[in-house]
Amino acid sequence: MPQGRPLAVPDDGLTTRQRRQRPLAVVHTGDMKGKSTAAFGLALRAWNQGWPIVVYQFVKSAKWKTGEEAAFRALARVHADTGEGAPVTWHKMGEGWSWIRRQGTEADHAADAREGWAQVKRDLAAQAYRFYVLDEFTYPLKWGWVDVDDVVAALAQRPGQQHVVITGRDADPRLTDAADLVVSMTKVKHPMDAGQKGQG
Repeated sequence: MPQGRPLAVPDDGLTTRQRRQRPLAVVHTGDMKGKSTAAFGLALRAWNQGWPIVVYQFVKSAKWKTGEEAAFRALARVHADTGEGAPVTWHKMGEGWSWIRRQGTEADHAADAREGWAQVKRDLAAQAYRFYVLDEFTYPLKWGWVDVDDVVAALAQRPGQQHVVITGRDADPRLTDAADLVVSMTKVKHPMDAGQKGQG
């Protein structure tokens, strides 16, 4: 697509502007690292547009501190203090979703994943946000914790202008078929191959 021009223009009755403004379902998958980082790059652009953002981290431990989370929490404070950008909401499954509490019991990860997905569906139905990052969401789908067909249907039926980015390895073919944009990260070379760990 040289100079951002589409290779073909569909005969769908939409104007160029209407087609350009369509909300996208995006999947970042593949074996290489960088899937979440790429999703958060898109979220930065959404924040700059003033689109309310929500991040659901489905697998990462609540104890892990990531640079992306720190940066987006700082951007949320910037918005709260100045009105610049957009509000950011961040949920981590490992710390217990904010709307449920299972005190005194071992975390039931499958049930937590289903609860997380149920909240995403409620958010989509309510048009609560404009930009969603469902980080590492392919894993609950792969493990059978969340029904793929339910996800595909919810994405197809979501109202308004809600963009959804899903990350994680081994994305189900039904999910990639339903998405508007699919990226498969392929490793050519990585410092970890030489024993170098990530730098934050």
